[in-house]
This record gives sequence, structure tokens and C-alpha cells, in this order.
Amino acid sequence: MKLPLFHTSFSTLSRPTWNSSQTTLLITNPTLLAIESCNSMPMLKQIHAQMTRTGLIFHVFPLSRLLTFCALSETGDLPYAQRLFNQFPNPNVYMWNIMIRGYLKSQLHVKGLSLFRLMVRKCVELDRRSFVFGLKACEGLGVGESVHCLIWKVGFCWDLVVRNGLVHFYGERGRLGCARKVFDESPERDVVCWTSLINGYVKQGMSDEGLRVFELMKGSGVEPNEITMIAVFSACSQKGDLELGKSVHDYVKRMNVNMSLNLMNSVLDMYVKCGSLVTAREIFESMRIRDVFSWTSMINGYAKNGDLVMARKVFDEMPERNIVSWNAMIAGYSQNNKPKEALEVFYEMENAGLVPLESTLVCVLSACAQSGCLDLGQWLYSNYITRTRIHLTVTLGNAFIDMYAKCGNIDAAVELFNKMQDKDLVSWNSMIVGFASHGHAVKALNGFKQMREMGYKPDEITFVGVLSACSHGGLLAQGRRYFKEIENNYGLKPTVEHYACMIDLLGRSGLLDEAYGLITEMPMEPDKAVWGAILNACRMHNNLDLDVNGMK
Repeated sequence: MKLPLFHTSFSTLSRPTWNSSQTTLLITNPTLLAIESCNSMPMLKQIHAQMTRTGLIFHVFPLSRLLTFCALSETGDLPYAQRLFNQFPNPNVYMWNIMIRGYLKSQLHVKGLSLFRLMVRKCVELDRRSFVFGLKACEGLGVGESVHCLIWKVGFCWDLVVRNGLVHFYGERGRLGCARKVFDESPERDVVCWTSLINGYVKQGMSDEGLRVFELMKGSGVEPNEITMIAVFSACSQKGDLELGKSVHDYVKRMNVNMSLNLMNSVLDMYVKCGSLVTAREIFESMRIRDVFSWTSMINGYAKNGDLVMARKVFDEMPERNIVSWNAMIAGYSQNNKPKEALEVFYEMENAGLVPLESTLVCVLSACAQSGCLDLGQWLYSNYITRTRIHLTVTLGNAFIDMYAKCGNIDAAVELFNKMQDKDLVSWNSMIVGFASHGHAVKALNGFKQMREMGYKPDEITFVGVLSACSHGGLLAQGRRYFKEIENNYGLKPTVEHYACMIDLLGRSGLLDEAYGLITEMPMEPDKAVWGAILNACRMHNNLDLDVNGMK
């Protein structure tokens, strides 16, 4: 007797990750059973051949299982899935959804959105998942309003799953007004809806608003899940509010929220970022399972606290490391003015065969700038930028400009600056400060003029470069004018660095009494740079009457 393909029941099969969704079908056909436990493309191709021979390939359900493996499995083959999909005359909505989901999983948002649009043009009857996947395809492309309009047109605007997708979509795009409007108009809200809105606020740095929504959620009777709490702990981390973080931690314990590894990591990260390393260490030691994120959080915490010995100890004890772990150790040394050690770790990383990220190079270039290691900086540009192994972003370009300028090659800094199509305020600041430190006062001020003409608003660092240029160039009148502009034209408060530059300018110009008068008017305590400037001016002009020792 021929066995049926399947019959309605519940399945007790243990499924691989690609096949983890719930089903009410108990599969009995041997070939279909083989698909459900498939774990490689060679095995799938054998099953495909068997299905072609027996005619199973012309049935919707068997083909959909092949598609699901090819599109969603870690060992699948998306082009193979697309060929299977194209060969089937009338794919159903499930097949369309699987293909779109597969492209999203592979970060191919354009292809995913194109398939969704084709689905609409062919008048396929969309379901709630179609719209959710369509919105996810739009997230990476800066579009999506047309999908929202279609949702209204076909009557899915009140479907909870679809509305959750809209809240998530607008939250990811940073359009929190739209996300909040969809949320407020929802007649029903589940934990996904609340979590999507909270997460949207937190991702945009609006931690206070995210926490307010969390308080509303607690009053609504909807219980948070671990994903909600991860977003809430992230909000506490942003605020750096240790007491708030502790109260949220206590709440999680009272509510018996599932303490998954991801949630434990978020708790650990919160204590690290709020400066409570003792508690962070206690949590770290109590964790039965730790992953790379757990270890890296502790490295970041110790490095941020200046305890590089402990940071290195944790780094050395890690059972496995990824590029983020190496980045954390390199950044720890670089940001604590230990460029030699930072470069040594980078060489270790290179020898381990890891490919640096943009953030790795930024930290290494900072170490090069601190140590004057121009050769390595030039090698990094040649090896990673010229060979297009890493894209030259604005942030990375700025790091190279800063490195070139601080290592004495201002011409290379200018050349790269002129090559960069996209620039930001940091780019201009780097060139202005670079010109000033090399004694090119006129070029620094011309750069300042061009920057303003292009609509950039100067910040405190800009004026450090400008006043430094005036000081090195002996441009007294311009220096006086720019110093007044800091507050009068741009609403900034002069910092101790600005005062040091201005006192240096006045001192170099022989105006020692005026320089001393400016010191007495400073709204903050003079630092070493201020006293160094006035002392240098006294030596320069052989002025022994000014009682510097008295000023101290």
C-alpha cells in the first residue's frame, strides 16, 4: 500500500534550525522525512533527484520544503532556491514569502524588495507575513511608505502582526513619530508591539522616552520578555544611571524573566557602562555560560577604567576571540596613551589571520599618530584602502588625515582630504589643526573660511586650531577677533585650551600684562598649558618683572 505524503496531526520530529517553525503536519513519506533532517546541499540535491524521479517535485508542499532549506539554512544555496522557485508554475504565498525571507537573511534587501513588488504585480494574495517581510526589505533601502499605503489599501492595517511590523520598521528608520502614531492607533498591543517601540527609542538615543514607554507597558498588564529587557538595560547604559539599572535588574529578578545568555550579557554591559566594575565582575563570575560578548564587555570595562593590566588578563584568558575582542584591546591601549602596546596587539591580530574592521584601523591609526609611526600608517593605507579591502569612510579618512598630520606628512593629509568626496566637521577640523601645528597659519585660516562658506558650524576644536594658527603666525588682530567670535557668534563657551592659545598669542606678541590680565579673568583654573605659555613668553622677552612665581 502506498504511503500518504503526510496527514494532519502534530509533529514530534526534532528539527534543525532552518526548520524550527511549528507545524501541524506529521510527515510520513520517507523522502519528505529526509528533507526535514537535511543538513547539506549535496544531500538536498540527492533528495531533489529522487523527488523528480517520483514526481513529488510537482507538489506544492514537497517543493516548499526544498525551497525552505535552500533559502534559510546556513548550508543552503539561495541561487539554487531561486531556480527551483522559477521552475514552479504557480508558487503559493508561502513560497514567495520564503524567497523574500531568504534574500533578507543574506542581506540582499534590493532583491527581496524586488521580489515583493513582483508578487504585488502578479496579484498574488498576500498574507500578514508578506507585508512584514516587505517592510523588512525596505529597512535597508530607505523606502517603505508605499508598502504602508498598500497595507491600508488591502485592509491589513488592523492586523496586529502587520502593525507590529510597521512600528518596528519606523523605529529602525528613526521615524519615531510615525512609529508612535501606529502604536497609539493600535486597538491591541502585545509584547512585540511594546518592545518594538521601546527598542526604536533606545536605538535613536532617546533612552528617557523608551523608559517612559516601558513604565506604560508595566501598567498595561503586558509582561515584558527578555528582548524587552535587553532594550531597557540598553537605555540604562545610555543614561549611565547605575541606580536605575539596579532597580531594573531587581525587577527582572522579581518577574522571573528568562535569563538567557543575551539578557545576562545586557545586564553585564549595563553595569560596565555605568562604572560598577565590582558588580559586573560578580555577574561575570556567576555566569554558567559566557560568550565572546561577555568577555569583551569586561575588557571594555577595565580599559575604560584605566586598568589595562586586568583588561589584558581577561583578554589572555578568553577561550576564543573575534575581531571585536581584538578591537577592544587595541582601543583600550590606544585610548589610554599606550600606542606601543596597541600596535603590538595589532601585529598579534594580523599574525592570527584576522582581517581588521574599519574601527580597528581607526584605533591603530590613533596609535600611529601618538607614536609618530608614519610607516605603519602608510602601509595600512596601501594594504587596505588602495587594494579596496576596506572602504574609505569619512570616519576612516579623518583618522588617516589626523595620522598623516601628526606624523609630519601634511602634504599626504592635504592630498587625502582633497580626494575625499564626503567630508564632515571632523575632516575640516583635522586639516585646520594640522595646518596650525605645521606653522601654516594662512592655510589654516583659509580652511576655516572655506569650511564656514560650505555651511559647517565650527565647534570648540575648530577654534583651538584657528587660535593656534594665529599664535604660530603672529596674527594678533585675527586672533582677538576669533576669540570674541567663539561666544558672540557661535554661542560657545571658551575652554581652557582656547585661553591657553590666546595667552600664547599675546605673550608671543610681547603683551605680557594683557596675557596676565586674561589669566586672572579666566572662569576656570589655569592649567599647565596656560602657565607654560606665559612662562615661555617671559623667557622670550626677557621680562623678569612679571612675578610668575607669585601668580602660581
